[in-house]
This record gives sequence, C-alpha cells and structure tokens, in this order.
Amino acid sequence: MMRYWDAVLALVVAAAISALLTPLAARLARAVGAVDQPRERGLSRRETPLLGGLAILAAALVAGAIWLPATIKLGHVTHGPAGSAGTVHMWAVLAGAALITIVGAIDDARDLRPALKLLGQVGAAVVAVEGGAVVTEITLPFVGSLQFPNEGGLLTVIWLVGLMNVVNFSDGIDGLAAGVCTIDGVAFSIIAFSLGVKGAAILAALTAGAALGFLFHNFYPASVFMGDAGANLLGYLLGVVAVVGSLKTNAVVALVVPLMILVIPFLDTGFVVAKRLKYRRKPWSADANHFHHRMARIGFSQRKTVAYLYGWSLMMAALAVALRLITHYERHNPVWIAVLIALAVACVAASVYLIYVLEILKFRRLRATELRRADPDTSEHEIDAAVERDIETGEFERVS
Repeated sequence: MMRYWDAVLALVVAAAISALLTPLAARLARAVGAVDQPRERGLSRRETPLLGGLAILAAALVAGAIWLPATIKLGHVTHGPAGSAGTVHMWAVLAGAALITIVGAIDDARDLRPALKLLGQVGAAVVAVEGGAVVTEITLPFVGSLQFPNEGGLLTVIWLVGLMNVVNFSDGIDGLAAGVCTIDGVAFSIIAFSLGVKGAAILAALTAGAALGFLFHNFYPASVFMGDAGANLLGYLLGVVAVVGSLKTNAVVALVVPLMILVIPFLDTGFVVAKRLKYRRKPWSADANHFHHRMARIGFSQRKTVAYLYGWSLMMAALAVALRLITHYERHNPVWIAVLIALAVACVAASVYLIYVLEILKFRRLRATELRRADPDTSEHEIDAAVERDIETGEFERVS
C-alpha cells in the first residue's frame, strides 16, 4: 500500500499548486494580452484570460521534481534511440512538457501559424522520444508481435502530436478538457500501478492533480482558460504516460486502454476532422461541430453538457480499469467477469444513447416520422433531401 502514497501525494500537491497559481497566470495573461474574445462559434460570452497552462506546468514540474524517479528502467526493451534503450529519462519528459507549454503560451498571446505550432509539438515529442519514451514493439490480437527497431521513434512522435491535438480540439467548453484529463489521469495511474510501472503511475497522478487544481477556476462559469499552453501540455503528458506504461507489458493493453480512456476527445476529434476533410476544409480549421456545440444546439446548458460528458468519460475509464484488473487478477472468478460484462454493456448503451442524443448518426426512419407528423404529405424525396441536408450542415432539430 505504501507504494501508492507517492502518487496520492503527487496528485494532491499538484492540485494545490495549480489551484494557487492559476489566478496569477490569469493576471499575467491579461497583462500580455493573452485574452480569449467571444466568438460566434464559441460558447463563451465574455473576455476570458488564457495561459492557465502555465499553472498546470508549474504544478507538474514541482510535483515531478519531488516524486518522479530520475529514470524508469525497462530491462527487456532492446531497441530505441542510441544510448537510451531500456531507460526513460524523466528530465527529458519534463523538458518536453516545458517546451510545448512555452509554444502554446506564445500561441495564446500572439496566434502562431499552424505550421509553427505543429513544429513546436513535434519538437516536444522528439525530446520525449530522445529521452527514451519510445514504443518499439506492439502486439496485435490474431497478428502477434510487430517490432519497430527503426520506425518506433517516428510512430511515437505521431502518437504524441496526435494526442496533443485531440485534447486541444476538445477544449471548447468550460471545464471539459480539465475534467476529462483528471478522470483519465487517475485511470491511467491505477492501470500503470497494476502493470508495475510506478514512474508512469506517478506521472499520470500528478497530471490529474494539475488538471484538477486548474478545474477549480475553469468550471462554468470559467474565470480563466488553459489555452493551447494547457491543452497541448495535458495531451502530451497523457500521451507519454500511455507510451511509458506500455513499455513493460503486452502492447494489446497499451493500444486498447488509451483509446477507451480517451474515447471522448478521440471520437470528438475524429468526427470533426472527418467532416472537415469530406468538405475539403483544412483539418485544423475552426467550426461549430464538436460534441459540446451539438449539445448546445439541442438545448443543453454548459453545466449539463459537461455533466453528461464527464459521466461518459467516467464510465469508459471505469471499463478500462476493470478490463485490466479483472482480466489480470480475477479472470477465473465468474462474478467479477459478470461485473465486467455488465459494465461493458452499460458503456455501449451510454455511447449509443449519447450518439442518438447528439444526432451524430441521423436515423432516417425517425426523421421521416418527424417530418410526416408535421406534414402528412411529405414525399420520400423530401425526406431524403432533409436527411442529406442535416448530415451536411451538422445542424439538426431535436427529435421529439
């Protein structure tokens, strides 16, 4: 039990530091002009300072300096960057965290071009990879082991940059990104402990704590936003946790668990980017088709929106933790297996329900019923045209 206390203390201290420093970061943001202005596509209705990510970084650095080990030994890893095979240097991980936060802070204040932001993200990911946080082997179901003695670094960079953008894209409503990253960090920490990777568990815990402390000031109505500085940082840290946690275990767990825990930002980003590509728009261009925009259009308040998405995230995180713990420790216990199956069914049901509520998938029969109720003479052609228009615009009337 004592081994868990480092993670608990790291979470608590990181939360306290982040909560204390966030108002100072907001004051700095106003001084340098890093202030978010109300926009037509946004849900915020007042000027709000950015740079909350600086407080999150400070919390992570202090807690990391106290509780993170200098290195994480991964004895069975045989490939990787020269001089770092089998060892992850945590100073490099924290250096990458500082780099991406600085790039994000500059973007918050000066609005960098997308190419420069991408360059900063790649630079931070490369620092982590050169420090040893690189996946060189994965195991796929029914396929077996796939080794990447030379490509592992590139794949890890793509993963880290992708996750930074996934979290960044989902940060569009008060409290959502910070709350989801808190939930995900706790789940990652539990799983990392079960895998015997204490360093990754502590990193996940302090990430959750830093996000939680910031959330005290960011929950609706937010007095400060984390900005690109915070969103990129949290995505980077969670991405590194997933990589480091995977290096000591079967990579099937490493592949499935992060996708389950981070299901909301992954699905949100996936739907939005796919829609932008479909209509030949730039993937990084802004629009109002994220989950929180859809929920606002059908009448959800900001608090209710965040509550629903928190609940979804909690269920998926619980399923990921249960999948790891029950299949590892209680796989021969029928009661616990039944619990796991029930939880999986509940998660699927919740996901289907939310997809229906958000009307991401428009069911033609329901739409036809709605249109014919309004006008019994509605033709099949008119129904098809209405469905196609709904899908293309992403703006639906709520099905009553």
